[in-house]
Amino acid sequence: MIKRPMGLLSLLACLALAGCAEDWGPDQHGAEVTAQQLEGQWLLINYWAEWCGPCRTEIPELNTLDESRSDITVLGVNFDGLQGSELNAAAEGLGIRFRVLSTDPADRLELPRSAVLPVTYVVDEAGTVRQSLVGEQTAEGLLARLEQLRQEN
Repeated sequence: MIKRPMGLLSLLACLALAGCAEDWGPDQHGAEVTAQQLEGQWLLINYWAEWCGPCRTEIPELNTLDESRSDITVLGVNFDGLQGSELNAAAEGLGIRFRVLSTDPADRLELPRSAVLPVTYVVDEAGTVRQSLVGEQTAEGLLARLEQLRQEN
């Protein structure tokens, strides 16, 4: 049997999968967010800012959703790029209990920079961005949208 070298498409697919397996960087407490922790999860990537009134209203809904479901992970991203102790203080000040990424995942997920806040990106368990939701969300509305997206698979 003759073995052929790996084709370009196969190589690109392997590299893409390896990129998905990369860690996501530290959260607001300095704890590493790993690909293994997020494996098999639907992700809600929520962009927020301290000056955003709808963000403040939405945060308790996201806290509830993150704490009530083992198959969904909410990850926050500070729109203004706060880091370290400033990020931690801002998250605590707003009562955020879900993890907030120190590193913006926009490049890794090919997310556009939104001109408005809040914006939440829905990412399926395979790492595919399925939808962007602009404006304040509720836990109930997010769950209904996730169920619709799951049924489309």
